[in-house]
Amino acid sequence: MRRTTSPLLLCVLLLPACSDAPTPMNATELLAPPVAPKRQHEITAHGHTRNDEYYWMRLTEEQRNADPPDAHTKEVVDHLNAENAYTEAALAPVKELREDLFAEMKARIKETDLSVPYRENGYWYQQRFDEGKEYAVHMRAKATSTTAPQDADAAWLELLNENKMAEGHSYFDLGDFEVSPNNNMVAYSVDVVSRRKYEIRFRDITTGNDLSDVITNTGGGCAWADDKTVFYPRKDKTLRSYRIYRHVLGTDPKTDVVVYEEKDSAFSCDVYRSRSERYVMIGTESTLSSEHLFLPVDQPTGNFQVFLPREEEHEHSVMHVQGNPGKWYIMTNWNAQNFRLMECAEGATADKTKWKELVPHRAEVLLEDVDTFRDHLVITERREGLTHIRVRRLSDGKEHEIQFTDPAYVAYSGTNPEWDTDKLRYGYTSLTTPGSVYEHDLNAATDILLKQQEVVGSFKREDYTSERIWAPAGDGVKVPVSIVYRKGTKLDGSAPLLLYGYGSYGSSIDPTFSSARLSLLDRGFVYAIAHIRGGEELGRNWYENGKMEHKANTFTDFIDCADHLEKMKYADPKRIFCLGGSAGGLLVGAVVNMRPDRWKAACAEVPFVDVVTTMLDESIPLTTGEFDEWGDPKEKEAYDRMLAYSPYDNVKDANYPALLVTTGLHDSQVQYWEPAKWVQRLREHQKSNAPILLFTNMEAGHGGASGRFESLKEVALIYAFFLEQAGLVK
Repeated sequence: MRRTTSPLLLCVLLLPACSDAPTPMNATELLAPPVAPKRQHEITAHGHTRNDEYYWMRLTEEQRNADPPDAHTKEVVDHLNAENAYTEAALAPVKELREDLFAEMKARIKETDLSVPYRENGYWYQQRFDEGKEYAVHMRAKATSTTAPQDADAAWLELLNENKMAEGHSYFDLGDFEVSPNNNMVAYSVDVVSRRKYEIRFRDITTGNDLSDVITNTGGGCAWADDKTVFYPRKDKTLRSYRIYRHVLGTDPKTDVVVYEEKDSAFSCDVYRSRSERYVMIGTESTLSSEHLFLPVDQPTGNFQVFLPREEEHEHSVMHVQGNPGKWYIMTNWNAQNFRLMECAEGATADKTKWKELVPHRAEVLLEDVDTFRDHLVITERREGLTHIRVRRLSDGKEHEIQFTDPAYVAYSGTNPEWDTDKLRYGYTSLTTPGSVYEHDLNAATDILLKQQEVVGSFKREDYTSERIWAPAGDGVKVPVSIVYRKGTKLDGSAPLLLYGYGSYGSSIDPTFSSARLSLLDRGFVYAIAHIRGGEELGRNWYENGKMEHKANTFTDFIDCADHLEKMKYADPKRIFCLGGSAGGLLVGAVVNMRPDRWKAACAEVPFVDVVTTMLDESIPLTTGEFDEWGDPKEKEAYDRMLAYSPYDNVKDANYPALLVTTGLHDSQVQYWEPAKWVQRLREHQKSNAPILLFTNMEAGHGGASGRFESLKEVALIYAFFLEQAGLVK
């Protein structure tokens, strides 16, 4: 897209030259933020009219990609560029700090690195990072034994080099890659816009050359049936994966056959190959319901068969198990709020009365995942907010649990493509433990550490302390909070504290390690995660009590956690900060409206803040699939409920804290105009001199910049903002 500099942008760019002295961030009278024009746009629903004077900021995807841009596009892009220039001017006093933060975060990364190899279908697979390179190189080697080859040059063949593939692109994402059953071909998908629309290509592994087959506008995944037939999902205009196609290598993708179409706009579909390698599977799901179809891999032109017809509020996943005959495992919430595990015979899938229970429902334990092996089940479950891995031997029913000792951690089943094995790969990390890969002997119940991510430099985990406490919510519920800080940090109510939260979609925010976060901890910050309602940390009920008519619990839980951390002397009451992204950005927007006095500063990353307007517009990506999460505002009760907390609709005259808001021009999940409009409205009502800043990544989308180093620049931006507001800039 061609961009030119507007008079507004030129004015902002020239402002710092008005004075030779550094401009303090809080002296906003010295900087003039961009002022977007107001244009009347009334939206009426249920007899209620709202005026969205910044509605005009919306651009279609076609407008964003047009070259040259039309006048409307130019106006919007110029405004976003002016906002970026204003942010840079306001943050000029911490420019050197940003550079220092980026340098030290990058220095902690081991630039030349190798992943732990895994074995699949007769080959070892591994990824390599090279010094100075942003992306991974994916390799494989012939498996002649149970031990991976050590000679990288002689034994490993390069499959995909992301660095070469990313050349010429400001953004790059390798969505997925799948090797054909005969090991001769690899299907891979790429996105170079950050819109999450992937292009699938096919590479002959022997020659290293790509075929002429190129499939556009896909969901990114695919599944091989045989060595020439592959199935993949394609997206509609709202970016919903709505159809599954069959492609035969060497044919024109325009002639590909639709084998499944999801006509319910609340559902989205995907395709994958079963662990048993016997079936191609289609999974289609909405927030509260799912359905599965299967097709034998040796009948690629046949018809998919429905596993069980969809039922309202029945969520389930299915796993085919090898055998003669084989069988199915089903993880289901049928009469089991926290899910249970069932099994059934090959021909009994559609009759639930023939399902047999293997792991019963438990009110206090959430069944999260199940891995199947020849003689073992590996069960991942969550108790009191923490993950646990339990192993059951099928031949004699004996069980054991893998033991973990950190007060706040997460453990998860890793890459385990082989079914006929007694070894489990699992991952482990905590607030003080870098990401680790273990191999667990399923019979002997012993562990071997295969790799712990190296943190380059002087890092020692014993220099940091993690804790887990319970904060009382206003209605008496106890909310778990995970905390980490550097030893020596005074817990006497004098330390700045950053509180992170999410609280939506049943997504549990786990206490994982971050080497970048050390830059805050080493400067005296306490970091805490509030595991608020809306996630699934304490089971399905925890989620259901933080959504729809109970959504307010998410926000009040977060504020109550902040208050409790102050009471327990973890935080200086005048230096409590909050951070959240996407639906967590909604959280930030809601709590700064509810309690603007509580926060010294806040950062909302790609925030979902214009809830009502977005949910009324079914042309916007994700809207139709999320009515069961937020409600359908075409219903008055849901409209009124959402209107009561929507951050954009509840901006008021207040002493708002300092705010940094981030977005991406190509964001496919939360459109950039939501945060852009919100910032304008906040500034109109800001009664303090605290800055309100907007940063738009003009080349990226929801996940921000791609690449392992480039993405750290945005982290450095946020951390510098917090450190300046905390008074910790030297």
